[in-house]
Amino acid sequence: MSTYNARAAAEDSLEDYAFRYVPRTFRRWSAASVGATALGSIAFLADFSIGASIGIDHGTPNAVLGIVFASVIILIVGVPVAYYAARYNLDLDLIARGSGFGYYGSIITTVVFAGFTCIFFALEGAIMAQGLQLATGMPLWIGYLISTVVVIPIVIYGMRALERLQFWTTPLWLALALLPLLWIVVSDPEAVRAFTSFTGNSDGSISFGAIVSSAAVCFALTPQLAEQIDYLRAMPPRTPSNARSWWTSFAFAGPGWVVFSGTKQVIGVFLAVYLLVRVEPDLGHQATEPVKQFVEMYQTLIPDWLAIVLALVLIVVAQVKINVTNAYSGSLAWSNVFTRVAKHYPGRTIFVLFNLVIAYTFMMLDVFTLISFVLSLYANVVMAWLVTIATDIAINKWLLRISPRFPEFRRGMLHDWNPVGLVSVGLASVLSLLAFAGLLGAAVKPFSVLIAIGVAFVATPVMAVATRGRYYLRRQSDGIDSPRFDEHGNPSGERLRCHVTGYTFERPDMLASAERGPRGEVQYVSSLALTLDNSDRYVLPPEVVRPTHWATTRGRGT
Repeated sequence: MSTYNARAAAEDSLEDYAFRYVPRTFRRWSAASVGATALGSIAFLADFSIGASIGIDHGTPNAVLGIVFASVIILIVGVPVAYYAARYNLDLDLIARGSGFGYYGSIITTVVFAGFTCIFFALEGAIMAQGLQLATGMPLWIGYLISTVVVIPIVIYGMRALERLQFWTTPLWLALALLPLLWIVVSDPEAVRAFTSFTGNSDGSISFGAIVSSAAVCFALTPQLAEQIDYLRAMPPRTPSNARSWWTSFAFAGPGWVVFSGTKQVIGVFLAVYLLVRVEPDLGHQATEPVKQFVEMYQTLIPDWLAIVLALVLIVVAQVKINVTNAYSGSLAWSNVFTRVAKHYPGRTIFVLFNLVIAYTFMMLDVFTLISFVLSLYANVVMAWLVTIATDIAINKWLLRISPRFPEFRRGMLHDWNPVGLVSVGLASVLSLLAFAGLLGAAVKPFSVLIAIGVAFVATPVMAVATRGRYYLRRQSDGIDSPRFDEHGNPSGERLRCHVTGYTFERPDMLASAERGPRGEVQYVSSLALTLDNSDRYVLPPEVVRPTHWATTRGRGT
């Protein structure tokens, strides 16, 4: 590793901390400001399309019950993961490293998440292109290109630019999306009755299989939690003076995002039913397109030309709001993977472009028309991944106390690979995908995503017990005498100098270096320098780590 490369990476990553702990010096926003910014990213319109699709397929009762079922599971999974992100200021990749996957093992989960950002960027970009085509007659491929490049200037500038964008555009989005809907609900009771009795392509009966099939599509949205986390990791330290606002912002912007998402999915069902029953019965599958939904809704209230203008404004605002987040989070994920594998950091801008090229390719392949199938398939792997991490935190860390209580992400402290998470995700994914493909029988096929959830939930603690926690920590001590947490349990703000880069980093990001100073004194090395180092010259030797240590440890930082 060259010192120049490490310094360049430090300077480039100061804005967004692409693969690093987020220090106090960067986290200057209030908890309320971070929460509001995080909530701004859930303005995506794919929710409406997902709700409409499952509503048409299974009818309103099954679709709504499926949405509620998926939302409850996602909420439960999201609580422990989001808490670790907000409390310890880590993204999901850093959390996964010490929650069952190991230093390099978490690369697998990060690639899964990066794929999510590409798929959902493509879905939202396709919606924007449909709006541009309706309003101006623009060919779809040009619309795809515009929806892709428009986010680049904002994403490159990182968290500060995203915070301003989300803050100023959220009120406009809420007004355009909700006010016309509320007017229809109040002024047209027949539309509400049609919604509650809509049977879609089903026979009208409530079926557990139909509920689970509806939920399976919704489960594919679970990685949105990781995008929320990319904001939550900027939460300020929790202290007695800000505890109420901290917990409120965490609840709504962390696991609570799914409440807003589920509500939008139900609204999507309503809009599809409204179009098919009250406006244009022959609309067919087009009723799942948010462009059609909002244009037709506006046209029942205002002149056609104004309806198209307002619908286009809504679609563009919503697409930019979510796709800057998709591009931002995707670039963080790809840069994290590349840097650990290649031991080189070429800058996050390259990965912004890489993420957008993949998303544009998906748009050109018309992924939007396969939305239900793609999301149902993807949901199996997604739930295997996130349930494994959540279970490791909730069960292995807090209940069994086999996994280390405090999150560890630094190279040298972790084993490269941990079979706990890898076996759990692998087994849950394979079994659920076999079921999804029908290879375990037609009766099992609708429940493939439940197999992913159940197997991951059981396999994670079983593997931790079977391995006796041997593969979590490589070392018990990082060689630094000062505490990692302050008197309130927040990561310490103490600054130490990295002898490799010459920069100072906060205590949670540092380890003692294996390379002593010229007078034999202890030197410190940052996790960034270790990430970029292609040797072990700065890595302390392994220690014998006893699992019983975690069962007896009570410490600050909880």
